[in-house]
Amino acid sequence: MEAGKEIDLEAEKKMILKEYRGLLRSLRKNVSLQEKKMVRAAFELAMESHKDMRRKSGEPYVLHPIRVAKIVTEEMGLDATSVICALLHDTVEDTEVTLEEVQHTFNVEIAKIVDGLTKISGVFDLNSSIQAENFRKLLLTLNDDIRVILIKLADRLHNMRTLDSLRRDKQLKIANETLFLYAPLAHRMGLYAIKTEMEDLALKYTEPDLYREIATKLQDTKKERTKFIADFIRPLKEELEKRGFAFDIYGRPKSIYSIFHKIKNKGVPFEEIYDLFAIRIILKPASIDKEKSDCWGVYSAITDIYHPNPDRLRDWLSNPKTNGYEALHTTVMSSTGKWVEIQIRTERMHEIAEKGFAAHWKYKEGSSENVMDEWLEKIRGVLSNTDNTAIEVVNDFKHELFSEEIFVFTPKGDLKRLRKGATALDFAFEIHSGVGKKCIGAKVNTKLVPLSHIMKNGDQVEILTSNKQVPNEDWLNFVVTAKARAVIKQSLKEDKKTAAVDGKEALERKLKQLKIEPSESNIILIMNYYKLISPLDLYFNVAHKKLDLTELSKFDVVGGKIKLPKPAFAESKESIDDAVKKTLQKNAELLIMGESSDKIDYKFAPCCNPIPGDDVFGFLTINEGIKIHRTNCPNAVQLMSKYAYRIIKTKWTKQHEIAFLTGIKLTGIDDVGLVNKITNIITGQMNLNMRSISFDSEDGVFEGKIMVYVADTEQLEDLTARLTALDGILEVNRFDSEDSD
Repeated sequence: MEAGKEIDLEAEKKMILKEYRGLLRSLRKNVSLQEKKMVRAAFELAMESHKDMRRKSGEPYVLHPIRVAKIVTEEMGLDATSVICALLHDTVEDTEVTLEEVQHTFNVEIAKIVDGLTKISGVFDLNSSIQAENFRKLLLTLNDDIRVILIKLADRLHNMRTLDSLRRDKQLKIANETLFLYAPLAHRMGLYAIKTEMEDLALKYTEPDLYREIATKLQDTKKERTKFIADFIRPLKEELEKRGFAFDIYGRPKSIYSIFHKIKNKGVPFEEIYDLFAIRIILKPASIDKEKSDCWGVYSAITDIYHPNPDRLRDWLSNPKTNGYEALHTTVMSSTGKWVEIQIRTERMHEIAEKGFAAHWKYKEGSSENVMDEWLEKIRGVLSNTDNTAIEVVNDFKHELFSEEIFVFTPKGDLKRLRKGATALDFAFEIHSGVGKKCIGAKVNTKLVPLSHIMKNGDQVEILTSNKQVPNEDWLNFVVTAKARAVIKQSLKEDKKTAAVDGKEALERKLKQLKIEPSESNIILIMNYYKLISPLDLYFNVAHKKLDLTELSKFDVVGGKIKLPKPAFAESKESIDDAVKKTLQKNAELLIMGESSDKIDYKFAPCCNPIPGDDVFGFLTINEGIKIHRTNCPNAVQLMSKYAYRIIKTKWTKQHEIAFLTGIKLTGIDDVGLVNKITNIITGQMNLNMRSISFDSEDGVFEGKIMVYVADTEQLEDLTARLTALDGILEVNRFDSEDSD
């Protein structure tokens, strides 16, 4: 037994050394001798400090930091300092090693980055009660050293690659967390390959059946796709060679997640998605000065062979994306009648697209570096707004991460980058906070427009201001940029404080009449009585005469102190476990928190209407007990990311005879007697009850919606199959609630 164990340990040592040598090979050749020594020292420190630790998979823990370091150098192209920090990223948090030891052994720079990585380790604490605050900590490291974020992304990517060994509930939480913040963050850092892999891996765990279905269909159509790509590329290759271009050309399949997104959001079946792949042309120009002209020269050659779609030309050569992405995208019609997307970029542009932020330092003469610096400066402004809650900060930041951009010009011709959907008021705040606060309107392309006017690419905008203008709450309904929202909220808060001074004086006069002391405890009781969350809100509402202060006379006053006439609204302070125990009331159809109970009180979330057989989770609400959601509920990502501490492990147990309401949407060719056939299947053949049924017909095509009671997903699948088999029915889908469109 011991001998076998010894052999295993020796095999593990060989495996660790093999991984380490692979890491050394992936480091750039221009690494100095001193840096090589520091990498070796970091490896030895990681080996020693993690020697008795193992991952859930049973592997030696030290393999994790080595593989994270390999991602950092191979897939991000970062420097030796980043590799050293990746090797050490868990030492201070999880072992006896101190930050002082790291600084002494290495240097201040490395210690600072490791410290940043240690501070945000809580993001992985699935029991954390303030998930959004942990995300905020992560984002604030942008102010220190961007390499902290990049190493954390590498750490998250390796964790996603090794999720198989975790429990299902942890897989779901980490996968949703990744979709919520880490994939958008990788996108904004320009790490497209990493962003795509994160999304695909997250989908593998959040929607395993759909993931497998799409992956299988991609594999099944690979041969056909390969032939199509070869036929499509052949004339292009000949023409480009004839014109003397040096290039590589190949087909690239779209990611499983992007295909899933189209199926889900556009309602398009897999077979009808035309852009399952894109053609990529990587140019090798003689010099950086010839990059743009060569890209446009290739575009010209392409359009001589295939007809382009004029609405699908994307020029990121003239105006690179905020993350530095440069390329020319066009969509052309193939000889077989299919649209095909073609991406044209140079080797330099390709490296920036693949390795993102890190590649900017290699090409410092490029314009993209300034663009990224501008974005970082803007983000620092968002993060430094201490008036916003952590959740508001994360939401504002997330919107900035994944938004498409538009380019708008000032009257003098200066270019400004804004989120797609930005209004004239957003543009005013982009120019300057003071201009935004005084904005009363705008002229877009010389035409007068309101503040809420949504701008388009290429608009030229002149902002109109007035010294009498002040921000109001309605502005928050149509601004979309984080900067505008932050400045408006801050301004409103300052106005609120001014009004609250008057309100406080008015309230204290009233309390004096009633012989009530204006003590802190009395103010809190009054605040709770009126269901307000802060004294500031109380004073503000008094100032604006939104409260009936005559109700204060109902209070019992003893020695200047008050007692409420009835229990005040107050947030429960009981623990989650206590709250769950308190809700044990009725017969359970679910296994909640790993234990079966006959008296668990829960409700089904109306946003997704789960039924038996669905993959589900419980969510502890503040006022309505436990709500059961489907894991693919539209709100699942938000709930699991922001409120992981309220997620309760839940699954269906053996069912009683209980019917659950669900919706079915049908489309088809209108025909006499079809509705009768449909209702006959539901009520006649399957003996199911319907709550409602409605059909609309237009130009010979009908759409029907039926709310029906079923026992479980198996019965629902049976019903769907029977309805699909009817002549004239084109599509049958489940929808989540009666008000779904």
